[in-house]
Amino acid sequence: MNNTNNALQLLTTAGFAMISNIFTEDEITRISQIIHPADTSKSTFRKSADLFAIRQFLHEIPDAVPLIFNKNLRKIISQLPGENPFVVKSIYFDKPPGSNWYVSWHQDLTISADQKTDTPGFGPWTVKTNQFAVQPPVAYLENLTTIRIHLDHTTADNGALKVIPGSHLKKIYRPETIDWNIEKEVCCEVPAGGIMLMKPLLLHSSSRTTNGLPRRVLHIELASLELPAPLQWAERMSLQ
Repeated sequence: MNNTNNALQLLTTAGFAMISNIFTEDEITRISQIIHPADTSKSTFRKSADLFAIRQFLHEIPDAVPLIFNKNLRKIISQLPGENPFVVKSIYFDKPPGSNWYVSWHQDLTISADQKTDTPGFGPWTVKTNQFAVQPPVAYLENLTTIRIHLDHTTADNGALKVIPGSHLKKIYRPETIDWNIEKEVCCEVPAGGIMLMKPLLLHSSSRTTNGLPRRVLHIELASLELPAPLQWAERMSLQ
């Protein structure tokens, strides 16, 4: 694990970094207790045998906001590149012990917008349950930083992310063109209460679990660039 300064430097050069002890065991317990009774009947919730997910998490579970953005996390966010970063996406993932699915190598190439408009450089669009996703110009993707908050200890045995260091510097990098004679994968194991910082253009994947242990993660994306009018970020939330 890295201290904050080293982690932020690694985020720039390698595209990812892990920092432990951002949340105490008590904070993790309290966050979990807030999530547990949530109303899962809404369109932003997905519940199946393999996955429980809450999209627009910070909007749907507002009581969790002060716990998530504690002093430690706010200090890290204040040191990210860009002026006054703000939240643009939040998702809670819970892969139950019985689920066992594989996520292939990919980059996160879409953002969530408040509407679908004909905006130069933005496309293609997808629309699911009144949520609009679009691939923006690369500059917007490069500006984003993802924070993955781990509520459970995550290892190679229960679906920890695998990444290709430095791949975020190659802009759009199609998985089918990966040259494994050059690239090397790294498994990002994170203890409960720790976080993983990641650039969305970083190539990443995750393996099937082999130990049957849970792996709950809060996925939060931050930006410091506004979208061109009339587009707006669907989940924009100021941290000031």
